[in-house]
Amino acid sequence: MLLILFLGTFTMGSAELLVVGVLNLIAEDAAVSISATGNLVTAYALGQAIGGPLLTALTVRYSRRLVLQVAMAVYVAATALIAVSSDFGLLLAARAVTGALQGLFVAVAITIGISVVAPERMGRAMSVVIGGFAVSTAFGVPLGTLVGQLVGWRGGFFGVVLVGVLVLAATLVFIPRIEASGTTGMRSQVRHALHPRVVAVLGFAVLLFAGQFAVLTYMEPYLGDIVGISGGLVSAFLLVFGITNALGTFAGGRLADRNATLTMVACCLALVVALGALSFAGSAAVLTAFLLGVWGLAGFAAVPSVQYRVTALAGPGRDLAASLPASALNAGIAIGALVGGLTVSGAGLDAIAVTGAIICAAAVPVAWATGFLKTPVVPAETDPQTVPAHT
Repeated sequence: MLLILFLGTFTMGSAELLVVGVLNLIAEDAAVSISATGNLVTAYALGQAIGGPLLTALTVRYSRRLVLQVAMAVYVAATALIAVSSDFGLLLAARAVTGALQGLFVAVAITIGISVVAPERMGRAMSVVIGGFAVSTAFGVPLGTLVGQLVGWRGGFFGVVLVGVLVLAATLVFIPRIEASGTTGMRSQVRHALHPRVVAVLGFAVLLFAGQFAVLTYMEPYLGDIVGISGGLVSAFLLVFGITNALGTFAGGRLADRNATLTMVACCLALVVALGALSFAGSAAVLTAFLLGVWGLAGFAAVPSVQYRVTALAGPGRDLAASLPASALNAGIAIGALVGGLTVSGAGLDAIAVTGAIICAAAVPVAWATGFLKTPVVPAETDPQTVPAHT
């Protein structure tokens, strides 16, 4: 069952970041600037950040299996619309819708995933679900980028539609009926999920990904103009980044089960070093590839710890809270894409790595401070799947 959930997030992750690898092709086809095309990343991120929790709250009382299947079915339909649309406004709208559906899918998948493992292995279960996004960065995005470079950007999205249909069929066959897991009413869910202790960890997540996506959104033109590579080599560099994303995510699940707060602090410090060094790498391609690897390991190893801490700190509101880390991360993506665009417009591509490093540096004290937050004490009868209080 975890494999099906992994494949679902893999499919959505491929579609989410596919735009990054074909940014120039979409800009040319839609007759808009590169910076304007970057808003497709922002639209998706905002859709997930805002629409994901709203859809989760509205569906928290429905069968988890049914919600999972409906989310995937509508996601596939909206992605097909993206693949055939030529209107940039419609592309933006469809990206926002698919972002919201991804947020819903992730929340339900996390709830299903942690329901089938022992409490001491919850971090690892979360990393399997989240790992679909990391593996999509490693293989789905570079492959989609290569397809886009060879046959046009629409080809990559048609590939996502095909895989999405197969995943939908698998959920119909292999995912068992799982009733709504919300143990409290919607109002109580919201109160616990948006408690200040939860919001503090979400704030860290926003900074973590804002720093990364201030750089990653414009990585393709950065590699071409600053490092001096283009074409198929762009996919090779993204592959290095993606493989380390996947390794970092799965390792991060085990680290979250051990000490989530320490993992967040250490990963953030490593990001500051990697992005700071990237700003001095210039045209040194080998050094750039190495730094992308360090960045990939550190940036995504922290994600299971964020999910773990939010779920634990939300207590009985964890069903709704399960959607919030993805929302926070995508809010960070949206902010990062905007800040990156402003940096490119005002100071040039060579300044984005410094911008990313500065934002990640601001996240370090926030990560350290969240270690002092305590999980709520919840009576066993109202919270049958109590989350262990690791920090």
